[in-house]
Amino acid sequence: MDSTTSRVKPKKSGSKLFLATVILAAGVGGYAYWQHMETQRQAQEAAARAAAAPPPAVPVTIAKAAKSDVRVFLPGLGTVQALTTVTVRSRVDGEIHKIAYKEGQFVNKGDLLAQIDPRPFQAALEQATAKKSQDQANLANAQLDLVRYQKLGQFASGQQLDTQKSTVNQLTAQIAADQAAIDAAQTQLDYTTIRAPLTGKTGFTLVDEGNMVSAAGQSGIVVIQQMQPITVVFTEPERYLGDINAAMREGEPLVEAYTADGKKKLAEGVLTLVDNQVDVATGSIHVRATFDNKDDALWPGLSVTTRLLAKTLQGVVTVPDGTIQHGPNGLFAFVVDDQSKAQVQPIEIGQSEGGATVVTKGIAEGQSVVTAGQYRLQRGTLVSNQEVADSSSQ
Repeated sequence: MDSTTSRVKPKKSGSKLFLATVILAAGVGGYAYWQHMETQRQAQEAAARAAAAPPPAVPVTIAKAAKSDVRVFLPGLGTVQALTTVTVRSRVDGEIHKIAYKEGQFVNKGDLLAQIDPRPFQAALEQATAKKSQDQANLANAQLDLVRYQKLGQFASGQQLDTQKSTVNQLTAQIAADQAAIDAAQTQLDYTTIRAPLTGKTGFTLVDEGNMVSAAGQSGIVVIQQMQPITVVFTEPERYLGDINAAMREGEPLVEAYTADGKKKLAEGVLTLVDNQVDVATGSIHVRATFDNKDDALWPGLSVTTRLLAKTLQGVVTVPDGTIQHGPNGLFAFVVDDQSKAQVQPIEIGQSEGGATVVTKGIAEGQSVVTAGQYRLQRGTLVSNQEVADSSSQ
């Protein structure tokens, strides 16, 4: 009996261990399931809270639409031209003894440019002067003879008296001719001294000292161009002719000259001439502006871009250029409502000048508009204002 009992006891002990293992496993599994369900519940609650929370505000740059005066400029292309250009030529034949200027020098009106050999012309002047002196002596003698004939009275014939009077008149006329010859000779002598006919800048010397020049020659001695003031001739489309004429009636409109690429401003001047006809081939009108050019920024032949002030728009609504957006239905802008949300606003625009654009329809003065950061926006997006420096880095 003892042996039987000893064999049964191990069986009971094994059953209890198995049962305990099963219970433990069930507990662990239950806890794991509870933990899984709890995690899912928390995740769902977090998702629900996230869905219920408003989206974060998008940082953008915001500005206020302002009312101001805007100047309307008409762009153009032109060429700088000297106000006056003169080719200095000799008016007498002779040898150049002296060139009195340096190439490229600025000269004033009346400055000596060149000297032609004056000796032949001086001799001709002296000859004409001597001829006049001779005729004056003959006239004096003839006048004395006329006085004698008049005193003789009846002892002198009428024919003698008339002949003597005619001789006096002839010599008087000859003296007048002599004076004209003297004046002509003096003029020719004066022409041997060549002076600047205007104030301007000389170019290359065309004839050097020692060369013969002729009054019939066409090459000249030097070309002088007046550069202070100076002009720019440019064109504008014919559709602007009315605005240009209206501006001219009010005075001389402002014209700005820039480099050919339009990046650097060279000078400011005024419009002085509108051509009297439209070029039918190009549909444009030629105009001319005058500039003081004290710093010689403008040079004859230089190509420039121009801006002509046609009119000034008074008290118009303007926004920064960055506000304007292009959409499939036309132009629009993002405006910010009183809840700091972006709204799409169709607009119409006019002139753009100095980084600001005129809005003719769609935006009122003082309305908040988005000027940078629009690529992240759509209708109803919550926005927050940020500094301009931050918007430029986006």
